[in-house]
Amino acid sequence: MTLADAAPAPRGAALMASRRRRGEARSYDFRRPTKLSRDHVRVLQNLLESFARQTATNLTQVLRTEVKVELGGIDQFAYDDYVAHLDNPSFMSVISFEPLRGRGLLTWSMDVAMAMIDLLLGGSGSAAQPQRPMTGMETRLAKYPVERVLYELGVALRPVVRLDLGLEGFEYQPQLAQLAVSSETVVVSSFSLTLGERETEATLMLPFAPFAPALHGATSPQLSAQALRERQQATDALSERLGAVPVEVNARFRPIRVPSADLLGLAVGDVLLLRHPRDSPLEVTTNDVVFAHAVASNHRRRLAAEIVATPPSSTSTARDHQ
Repeated sequence: MTLADAAPAPRGAALMASRRRRGEARSYDFRRPTKLSRDHVRVLQNLLESFARQTATNLTQVLRTEVKVELGGIDQFAYDDYVAHLDNPSFMSVISFEPLRGRGLLTWSMDVAMAMIDLLLGGSGSAAQPQRPMTGMETRLAKYPVERVLYELGVALRPVVRLDLGLEGFEYQPQLAQLAVSSETVVVSSFSLTLGERETEATLMLPFAPFAPALHGATSPQLSAQALRERQQATDALSERLGAVPVEVNARFRPIRVPSADLLGLAVGDVLLLRHPRDSPLEVTTNDVVFAHAVASNHRRRLAAEIVATPPSSTSTARDHQ
């Protein structure tokens, strides 16, 4: 029997499982109306499934052992209900979301957290682990895998909102993690975290109010403010790059029509009449499109073309061709 088999199921896991059962009656508190819509859940599910896959790959590389992370469910809770169903002690990482206000929690069992420390120190991670707060050295070691997880979370949320995620510290007793008022609505995502032979439930708690505008924008048929800013930035960057693209420009006389027989019979010394009026400027073209007019000139002993105003006759002619 493995340690995962011997360990009792976390209370948080039982709560999340009960919320996910279909066809069963659920209590509804009219003082705390549902704010997390199905569209919000769908957006978060797509983002967090990608987060789970990338986190599993990242932690596998860091800890040098197989790590599996799978998204379980996404639901809405009052903050005090969420905290009340966390195990005591739990390994809780307090995270900030600059520039958004509020703080969140990333939690998993102390057993798995200590096993990560064992693996980082070169151990097998399979021995029984203590259920106690970490020492100063253990805390510094624990920051490394947690920061890798937060990096993947920031990347996963980027299509909806760009954040600078920071690790503010660790807590071990849920009742001491006073990150929000008791009635504040939070979004809780549960994950199945498997580390070698150990399996536990990890949770990610996000405050709903700061993330609500981004979620509304992601589910709205209109572009969100973040998407509009990114589109404008892309347009500005494209315009800047296009302004540096070299193009071939020609200053030419007016074209003439020549019978094909005369063209095939041209020989050295023959003369073609250009029929270009002496007082008419040259056409400045690129890709056979006339965009300006110029007169022949010189600049520092080099031939040049000085841009002049477009003759009225040329303007009307160009309009007629269009």
